[in-house]
Amino acid sequence: MLPNFGPATGEPNPAIMLPFGILLLAIGFGPLIARYHWERHYHQLCVALTGVVCAYELFVIHQSARVLDASIDYVTFMVVVGSFFVVSGGIHLRVRAPSSPARNTLFLFVGAVLANLIGTIGASMLLIRPWITMNKSRVAPMHIAFFIFLVSNIGGALLPVGPPLFLGFLKGVPFWWTVQHCWREWLITIGIVLLIFFVLDSINLHASRNHPHESDLTSWRCDGAHNFIFLFVILAALVAMPASWREPVVVLAALGSYLATPKRIRDANNFTFAPLKEVGWLFLGIFGTMIPVLEFMENSAGRLGLNSDLTFYWATGMLSALLDNAPTYLGFFAAAVGLYGLDINDSSHVARFIGENGRELIAVSLGATFFGALTYIGNAPNLLVKTIAEHARVPTPGFVEYIWKFALPILLPAFALVSISFFSR
Repeated sequence: MLPNFGPATGEPNPAIMLPFGILLLAIGFGPLIARYHWERHYHQLCVALTGVVCAYELFVIHQSARVLDASIDYVTFMVVVGSFFVVSGGIHLRVRAPSSPARNTLFLFVGAVLANLIGTIGASMLLIRPWITMNKSRVAPMHIAFFIFLVSNIGGALLPVGPPLFLGFLKGVPFWWTVQHCWREWLITIGIVLLIFFVLDSINLHASRNHPHESDLTSWRCDGAHNFIFLFVILAALVAMPASWREPVVVLAALGSYLATPKRIRDANNFTFAPLKEVGWLFLGIFGTMIPVLEFMENSAGRLGLNSDLTFYWATGMLSALLDNAPTYLGFFAAAVGLYGLDINDSSHVARFIGENGRELIAVSLGATFFGALTYIGNAPNLLVKTIAEHARVPTPGFVEYIWKFALPILLPAFALVSISFFSR
């Protein structure tokens, strides 16, 4: 029998939010303290916790509509993220080493832009190996940290092609809304971090025993370039097609890319579906256990002290760093909508919220995408990049070193400047 969490009404008992907390703690610390057991059993934990919450919603408080909404959102999310993952895995960049600080800085900027076109997961998978190759004569933990900052997190703050912003798109945020309202903050933050990187990389070059000449960009090659056509098709489907056509077209584009790409290209990228399977299981748990959390956040923003864009920015950011930025984004988005007595699961309510204000959503969007870079557990691509670098025997900062030596002293001042400049009014 299900435990008695409360009366059979439409209002969930707060105790049913416990599975969500358990899942986030497990995602954050399971791989760090019990990697072997986590890798073997994490999918079972996701299914079990989701089953508890969905059973409660269906049979105790009889809210089948919430479960249906979450199921549709999950399927759409996995279709889009999976399609970008498959298509980007068919593009292989062949680069020449070595690279100068100026060329490294340009590469990271291009990677930050690309993160908006194919998602931070796709951009991280596509670019991390060329990044290591470019700097193989002097690669340092700094190079891995700044790649995570710019390509895996901050860069993807403009378009909703991956977590966390795609979750907002599923709730009714227009595709171009974030780039229209967040480009200034994005550009300032990217510029600050790139400038710091250029200075540190110049110091790294002079400290290195190797002072090679730059490689020629004309010697770089891109195998599987036809897949950029499939990426364009997916983007066009997201922007212009109605929901009934969007998912089928996206799936067909991914299938076409997979069939049209020679196996050798995917082998060169060490492409497997393992990362996508992991994302699928984890987000099954996140979408399932977040059902009562979203309603709680909608009704509790005032009690939590969330009454300005400044508080939304920092609260979303710090929790995104400590937990995971995708569910944190959705939770605080729900809280922002709830401040106005609106429902995040009603697209007309979301449109009304954005049309009448939307400042809180800017703060939530930037807080989630920016602060996910503060720790390895703040965003899904972070650990993926760390794992690939370790397999390539590249010096990689440890969990604590990444935070104290790189993330806090470099990122927090930049994030604070954004806070003072845009959210202190």
